[in-house]
Amino acid sequence: MVKRFFNILGIKTIDLYIIKKFLGTFFFSIALILAIVIVFDLVEKMEDFMEHNTPLNEIVFTYYVNFLPYFANFFSPLFVFISVIFFTSKLTSNSEIVAILSSGVSYHRLMRPYFLSALFLAALSLVLTGYIIPPANKKRIDFELKYIDGAVGFTKRNVHKQILPGQFAYIESYDNNRDIGYKFSLERFEDGELVSKLMANRVSWDSTLQKWKVMNYYIRNYNKIGHDEIIEGKSIDTVLNMDPKDFKMRLKSIETLNTPQLKEFIADQQMRGDDNVEAYKVEKYRRLAFPFSTFILTLIGVSLSTRKTRGGTGLNIAVGIALSFIYILFMQVFTELAKANSMPSLLAVWIPNIIFFLIGLFLYRLAPK
Repeated sequence: MVKRFFNILGIKTIDLYIIKKFLGTFFFSIALILAIVIVFDLVEKMEDFMEHNTPLNEIVFTYYVNFLPYFANFFSPLFVFISVIFFTSKLTSNSEIVAILSSGVSYHRLMRPYFLSALFLAALSLVLTGYIIPPANKKRIDFELKYIDGAVGFTKRNVHKQILPGQFAYIESYDNNRDIGYKFSLERFEDGELVSKLMANRVSWDSTLQKWKVMNYYIRNYNKIGHDEIIEGKSIDTVLNMDPKDFKMRLKSIETLNTPQLKEFIADQQMRGDDNVEAYKVEKYRRLAFPFSTFILTLIGVSLSTRKTRGGTGLNIAVGIALSFIYILFMQVFTELAKANSMPSLLAVWIPNIIFFLIGLFLYRLAPK
């Protein structure tokens, strides 16, 4: 039945041979690097684990089990590239590629099993980044906060937020441990004109009532006639479209949101006028660009390794590793530029893919056919 299914899809024996080589090499490489990463990470964090008397079951099942999907996906482009170059170079050195092409199989047809494998890995990466890694990241980050990094601190000052259309809040500083904001103001606009302004020495979150308590407040309601209304008081409970979590959300924490939650979060922060919106968009766009890179790196890997060279497999792997690190470097540099609002986030995320796609097309044209 499986054979019939493959025949319907047009998958031949040679396709299965290449797919098995591709995926087998990839998963073996990923497993090997993850084992090495875990060993080094354990050595680095052993002192923290001992200092906090971290239970062994939490280290294994809360931290490292949720650590694996994140780093497996993080290293996947690198090892897609290395895997393709490694096993294809061996096929080339054994003259298997020459035999396949000599049998009447075109170079374009030869690419099919590679791209089928890349499609599987890209789909897997898309599901991981969008729906599996975020909840795993939440458990991993919570573990790090509890046993490694300590409590989250909110270090930004002079925070401006649009909490509703026409409503703008300002907090000079925020005590993350006690959920108290200092030097608070709330402005309300109608048709572009300021109609009301509230100022207070501080606001504090009442977790029982799920409301904000405004302390030592002063409200000025502006009247078009010129007779402004002024209200003062020591304390008032009010409902504000703010949450203490807004001041505890670190940039790293957006990694805990699945794709639908991330889109909703970005829309909310845009409405509030958050100055970190571009950084949040980077994460959204990266979740699509990252899996797409699998196809580009596969194209480059095949194009490089189907040509026989004097250096053999070793030279091809060296070139592949160098290009992989250049790709990762480009991703990091352009991501930081987007986070600094130096360039549009969508362009920043996709520039490395565009550059390497052009490189892939150039190498594909030079590949022996």
